[in-house]
Amino acid sequence: AIRPAGDAFRTPGELARELSGEEFRLYELIWKRTVASQMSDAVGQSVSIRLRGESSTGEVAVFAASGKTITFPGFLRAYVESTDEQAEGQAGDTDDAERRLPRVVRGQHLSADALEPGGHTTSPPARYTEPSLVKTLADLDIGRPSTYASIMQTIQDRGYVWKKGTALVPSFVAFAVVALLEQHFARLVDYDFTASVEGDLDGIARGEGSRVAWLSRFYFGGADGHTGGIAEAGGLKNIVDQRLGDIDARGINSISLFDDVVVRVGRYGPYLQRGGDDGDRASLPDDVTPDELTREKVEELLSAPSGDRALGLDPETGEEVVAKVGRYGPYITTVLPQGAKGEVRTASLFKTMTLDTVVLDDVLRLLTLPRTLGSDPDGEPVQALNGRYGPYVKRGTDSRSLESEEQLFTVDLDQAMVLLAQPKTRGRKAAAAPLRELGDDPVSGQPITLREGRFGPYVTDGETNASLRKGDEIEQITPARAAELIAERRERGPVQKRTPARKAPAKKTAAKSTVAKTVTAKKTPTAKKTPTKKAAAKKATSPAELA
Repeated sequence: AIRPAGDAFRTPGELARELSGEEFRLYELIWKRTVASQMSDAVGQSVSIRLRGESSTGEVAVFAASGKTITFPGFLRAYVESTDEQAEGQAGDTDDAERRLPRVVRGQHLSADALEPGGHTTSPPARYTEPSLVKTLADLDIGRPSTYASIMQTIQDRGYVWKKGTALVPSFVAFAVVALLEQHFARLVDYDFTASVEGDLDGIARGEGSRVAWLSRFYFGGADGHTGGIAEAGGLKNIVDQRLGDIDARGINSISLFDDVVVRVGRYGPYLQRGGDDGDRASLPDDVTPDELTREKVEELLSAPSGDRALGLDPETGEEVVAKVGRYGPYITTVLPQGAKGEVRTASLFKTMTLDTVVLDDVLRLLTLPRTLGSDPDGEPVQALNGRYGPYVKRGTDSRSLESEEQLFTVDLDQAMVLLAQPKTRGRKAAAAPLRELGDDPVSGQPITLREGRFGPYVTDGETNASLRKGDEIEQITPARAAELIAERRERGPVQKRTPARKAPAKKTAAKSTVAKTVTAKKTPTAKKTPTKKAAAKKATSPAELA
């Protein structure tokens, strides 16, 4: 938790010129929420307003709006949570839920300043992220804080979901597993049942029951006080024995998309099938989400060539080059002569290439990837590679995306070093172009650029980033002011990383330091109460439903 400390709580306005953009936003958030927590509750009411108007031609129109009217703002004068969410691009349903309406009375005449027609379309619910899924589980009383991390890890390790950014995307394996459980073992995946099991386990942890007796009733059956429960139905063993023979594995692993197309979950991954067992088949790429399987996408996948296509011989090695389709899309591979030893080379086709039209000359250079461009001043190799999310350059664990696949063969070491010196963007996308160029920094000699960042505009020389201060305008920032901001940031040094609380040496040092300061400040015999103070210091530092 972050708590205010000290004998003065300065307003954000008093610190505006002393803090960087990110530091200022954090302090402002803490200040607002702290002050708001000490204020009275807001008072308001949910209302629906209907306005009736008549046109010059006699036509009557009725306009409606729903929202809230605030009669006493209370803590809202200091902090409104929805505004922070909207600033982070998470407005979503908050816009409608927190819409503020003016206070009006029945029969009041209003003037229309302007009428602007607008459309409204509905959107599907946002995909779960790990935090939102944990919140849903907590609302359903499923899981506990100590188990949420393992739940998130398990559903990913078993292939039930995969991450696209921060979103959790369900796999077709998950659809098959859910169908199996809901059709044959519905009670086991009932929310109320799962919550009741959590309650029983909590009781056992408190010493209110025997775990052996509970497990025996759950598995073999018996009275457990839950009407319609697993134990009352004869136990898990009896239920599984009764239902196991009724499971149609092929039906469970078949997910209907259209009248003639199904997704089947096979031993080697999901695939499309059309027209029965003898019909067309196509593997599903791992990065295709279920909602992307439109009729057009299905036709594209089914019409793609599925057989191997020999392109010719590599003139340097004499190895045959073959084009294939795999789980991650079309690729080329070399075929070693029978009995020969060596490494099989593979490379994904560029997005501009198609399996049925690509020729040998086009793909031979793909086999030269990754390209080693050279080494940086520290001897670290720099490479150009083509990955699952596109082309990029890499040095150690640091990487930057390239703008096009063709750059894989044209980028040189100097260009790669310039690219690697640029601030890293969030996600695998090319860095945005600078807003302005402000000459060279007098200290580093590197060009200074003005860029737009996640927390606002900043200037950088490729080594040091400095946020603009309050009062600095993007259009009016001068090279001298930019160099001054960078110099100030450079003087403060790099951001110090927090020492992990789990490290014992750090705890001991902190405790001794605290005791020493206490003795010096008081200069009295009360410093002999060292054991009590040490104990206090040690205590302070101690420590899914997917759609």
